[in-house]
Amino acid sequence: MRESLCMAKKLETDVIVIGAGLTGATLACGLAANGIQTVMVDRAAPEDSISPSFDGRASAIAYSSKVALDGIGLWPLVAGKTEAIREIRVSDGASPLFLHYNHADLGDNPLGYMIENRDMRSGLLALTKQTAGLDVIAPAEVTAIARSNEGAKITLRDGQTVTGRLLVAADGRTSMTRQAAGIAVIDWGYNQHAIVATIDHTVSHQGIAHERFLPSGPFAILPLKGGHRSSLVWTERKSLVESFMALDDNTFLAEVSERVGGFLGDTSLVGPRFQHPLGLQVAATYTAERLAIVGDAAHGIHPIAGQGLNLGLRDVAALIDILVDAKRYGLDLAHSAGLERYQRWRRADNLLMAGMTDILNRLFSNDVPPLRVMRDLGLATVNSLPTLKKTFMRHAMGQVGDLPKLMRGEAPG
Repeated sequence: MRESLCMAKKLETDVIVIGAGLTGATLACGLAANGIQTVMVDRAAPEDSISPSFDGRASAIAYSSKVALDGIGLWPLVAGKTEAIREIRVSDGASPLFLHYNHADLGDNPLGYMIENRDMRSGLLALTKQTAGLDVIAPAEVTAIARSNEGAKITLRDGQTVTGRLLVAADGRTSMTRQAAGIAVIDWGYNQHAIVATIDHTVSHQGIAHERFLPSGPFAILPLKGGHRSSLVWTERKSLVESFMALDDNTFLAEVSERVGGFLGDTSLVGPRFQHPLGLQVAATYTAERLAIVGDAAHGIHPIAGQGLNLGLRDVAALIDILVDAKRYGLDLAHSAGLERYQRWRRADNLLMAGMTDILNRLFSNDVPPLRVMRDLGLATVNSLPTLKKTFMRHAMGQVGDLPKLMRGEAPG
């Protein structure tokens, strides 16, 4: 990686990635590792993203996503910061009926892994620094974007320009790059916020992830590295979030303990709390002339199934597959057939997951008696049918569907 201060005012490359978040940085590293010259631009300084105050969230990494991250060289840099998810337990309030996934029912591989976002960002920062063929320009502000049959070009506030064959929008839900292309989004809010916090506890979590459905929304207890630390994702009504966020630590912890229960022993808060509004957002198209959009710029879903980042990583793996294939055959990286393939491949999968999470959230985020009976019977039914349960477990592991080669442990292209 070349430092941005050493760059000329005009830079030419194959692919320009706007956005250095988890999805954008993974894509940039994966492309460069496969011989595609890449420039990544971001508004924030890379070091800022690994500060504990930047993002207190943790992400679930499905097993197939772990395979892809291993393929681009990231997994060895972060594996020591991850916790294997060996079981998932889903319950509905105080109902005795439940759904239990155990990785041993499918083999030796865990269902997935949990990693704190700042640890993944730290690994990505290290990987960008050691990846040849990748230039990072940050902090920098894009002031103009031009796309034509000849190529893509961005202009930065300091006057520097970058030209390439393909532009990739990886700059989040409010993507300036997507907006500049005139791509519309379908979106709505859930009148819910996610309160995110980390707790220490005296009893080991044993690698078990818990999803508890409460009337205000799901409450997830997710295992972090070391056995005695967990990430909480507490879905609460928008109108009540500020009052919970304003509580002192002891009172807030009492509210958390009431929802967690006593199975983790004595608990204490670690670090600050965060809140994030929840909603669904889907881009009308994932491509335009010399443009592809990935990750949250293309889709944003409810965290109820823990699949948000995994959908973005599937976008990344699919786009790497398509671009490496194009380079191998001497095609324009932005050739229409390749972009159309990316659109077909990823949009259908993402729309399906968006729809499923929307339905699940509406079904479980209430205390309506007929719905409560229906969903409890559904959980119990799936739990009692081994074949069906294994199918759902493979979905959770990301091992179902038309997987990109990176997610199958193969070289892309």
